[in-house]
Amino acid sequence: MLHFWGRCSRRGAGEWMQPLVETYQAISSASVDALWQRVINLADVSWHPLIARTNVPKGLIPKPGLIYQAVSRLFLPIPIRIFVERVSPHELLSVRILALPGIEERVTYRVESTLCGTRVSYSVTLKGWLSPLLWSFIRPYAARVATELAHAAEQDLERAACPRVPRRTAPHPQSDLFGLLLVALSLSASLSA
Repeated sequence: MLHFWGRCSRRGAGEWMQPLVETYQAISSASVDALWQRVINLADVSWHPLIARTNVPKGLIPKPGLIYQAVSRLFLPIPIRIFVERVSPHELLSVRILALPGIEERVTYRVESTLCGTRVSYSVTLKGWLSPLLWSFIRPYAARVATELAHAAEQDLERAACPRVPRRTAPHPQSDLFGLLLVALSLSASLSA
């Protein structure tokens, strides 16, 4: 028994734990370009179930080495830092999330064309002694990221294809009553004359 604890303590706390790796995929009718534009638009993350907002200026294209801040939807509004590790245009964006000590999180977005449509993949790798605890919180949200991304790109295409026609406003109920009152007065005036 003592021999086991000696082995674990020599290896270090993080070495004997396997990293948590999960990949989620969705098929979209949007093109690779449309999905890629959504992935690299770091200023608009309104579709993302885990990230509420970022401090990235609109139009900034992510490049390796870029560090920016984001605010999580799940926890207190404490900024987390995100480091862009790798970018392959129209194919892959890989980032490292620096949120808490004791956790190393890597996220990879991948976009590729298939016969059935465009496949978007969202891969999460968690390492560290706090990773099982964090994973229990974020797993249901991480499972929705690829689907939400595909849906947001499809909505962008629908908006571009069908520009909004201004809605005709319904007449105000009081104006209908006023019109009815005018008609009634004119009818009573014509009947009395």
